[in-house]
Formats: sequence, C-alpha cells, structure tokens
Amino acid sequence: MSYDPGRPAGRLLLTPEDRDAPERVRRLRLLGLGVHPEPGSGFDVFAQRLAEVASAPYAMVTFIDEHRQFFAGLHKPDGILVEAEGAKTMVSRHMPREFGFCPHVVVRRKALVLEDVSEYPRFAGNPIVDEVGIRSYLGAPLVDRTGIALGTVCAADVTPRAWGRAGLETIKSMAAELVEQLERREPFP
Repeated sequence: MSYDPGRPAGRLLLTPEDRDAPERVRRLRLLGLGVHPEPGSGFDVFAQRLAEVASAPYAMVTFIDEHRQFFAGLHKPDGILVEAEGAKTMVSRHMPREFGFCPHVVVRRKALVLEDVSEYPRFAGNPIVDEVGIRSYLGAPLVDRTGIALGTVCAADVTPRAWGRAGLETIKSMAAELVEQLERREPFP
C-alpha cells in the first residue's frame, strides 16, 4: 500500500502494491489492449449492456497498467461528456491508478462490492467519491488463461445501494464473458 502525504488528515489514499503490473502490461500489449479507444471494438457496447443489466449510471471495461487505468469501454449518464481532443470535461478515458476501486480488484484478483463507499475509510477519501460523486461500486477482475488480471468490468452508482448476491453473480458472469472475448485476440504462433 502507499500513502499520499499531500491528502488532508483523515483522508488517506491507499493504493495496493501491484507486483503483477509489468507482466500485465506485456500481456495487454500482446493482445493489443489498454492504450487507445477502439471504435467498433464493442467495449463501449459491452459497458452499456453492463449498465443496463446492473441498472447503474456508470459501467466500465478497465485495463490497468503501472500508472493509470484506461476505460476501453465506458458508459456514463447522458450529459456527462468524455474528454475529447485534449479538451477536458467531466469524464476521461484515463484515470490515475490512485483513483477509483478497480486497482484493488486487480491486485486482489477478486470481485469487490462496495454498497456505500463512505463506510470504508480506505475508499471514502478516494477522489472519484468527491469529484464524480460515486457512492457504490461493483467490480470483478478480468483474469485471462495465463492467470493475469488484465483489468476489470465494473458498475458504479451515485447513491448507496445493496448490490446483493445477484449483483455479485452478474458482475462475475459478465467478467467471464468478456475474458472469453479477449482470449480470441490471442495471436497464433
């Protein structure tokens, strides 16, 4: 874990140590993932479907490298703009590793359910809580056939909510479905 001394007292930002990052980056590059949006790739469509299934305003397909998270698939509420051509708006396709909850899912290699992030001191001070207003999160890792957690699929809401067993099973199922699709990108020897 790391500590950011620039944060106000009582608002620690803890990010998990990620020993698998170099191998993950090699694997993502081999599969051609995690650098640029892929028009027509289906990641945005997948995120939209996840948002509908989870009844959540936000849903993402996230790939994580040593320094940042990349939202290859992004569904967000209408009226929230995405960063375009260098003009910053409210939501970007990239986010530092220190923001959000997906890096925790990748390092833990287990699904994470946060029904109310304010109840978890580790997560309550996260910038996306204050800056975006995220109050609940549901995410599962994308673990490929090599055992590397490439990233996550996740849904988030601006209000606390009980995701329940059904939400957990749904996010795990959606992650398994996407892993199957990702493995089709494997280059043949």
